Amino acid sequence: MQSLAAAPTYALAIFAAIVVLLEVGRRIGERQLRLDPVGARTGISAIEGAVFGLLALLIAFTFSGAASRMDQRRTLITEETNAIGTAWLRLDLLPDDSQPALRALFRDYVDARIAYYGGLTDNETAAKEYTRAMTAQLQIWKQAVAAVQQMSSPAPGISALQALNEMIDITTTRSVAQKTHPPVVIYLMLLALTLVSALLIGFGMAGSARRNWLHGLGYALVMVSVMYVILDFEFPRRGIIRVDQFDQFMRDQRKNMDEENAVALLPDQPKFSL
Repeated sequence: MQSLAAAPTYALAIFAAIVVLLEVGRRIGERQLRLDPVGARTGISAIEGAVFGLLALLIAFTFSGAASRMDQRRTLITEETNAIGTAWLRLDLLPDDSQPALRALFRDYVDARIAYYGGLTDNETAAKEYTRAMTAQLQIWKQAVAAVQQMSSPAPGISALQALNEMIDITTTRSVAQKTHPPVVIYLMLLALTLVSALLIGFGMAGSARRNWLHGLGYALVMVSVMYVILDFEFPRRGIIRVDQFDQFMRDQRKNMDEENAVALLPDQPKFSL
């Protein structure tokens, strides 16, 4: 489940399996009708109702959960951006001589975080950027603590440390949210119920003079599309449904850091009096 690179292949295989089981169910049904024309379908409606009801419930459960987790991940992007922005501003509360080094580390840290999320489809790149971000994070904390210890009145510095602590905490929250998915057995059960339902549908279609390929292929296409969309919601950085556009908030925050730095480096403007 860590990569959707092979998802089209899996989707095609599931589509083919559904079509095959529709035909198998039809042939079993035709055989039963020949052996017992009257009672071949007795009690089948109750079984079909139970299977299709459970399938609908499982689809609703997985779809709703996946959509909810995607919304949570988008919210956490905003929260981390806000935490970074607040911590950046509160660096002004620290001694002036400690700020340049901290701000340089801050910019490197945000660059690493942006690169990490942009490289999640490549495990090697993601691991490298994650390590770089954690290293910068640790250095920021150590230098900020050292700066606060040098202050005659540490109260303003404590406020800056609290903002840094929130910025650090949100990284753990996002890491947990990123790895939170339903157990694989849920997806296997969804697949199994889909295949069983195809068999039952094929059985119910037995007895017709001609095969109704439109309904059979339509059912296979719909079920494969539903499962693909659910997986797309679960892994919103690897498929068609994406949350990458929300990373623009963090890129904008990083751009603001450079603009603030450029303004700070401008020479003092002369003052004129009338």
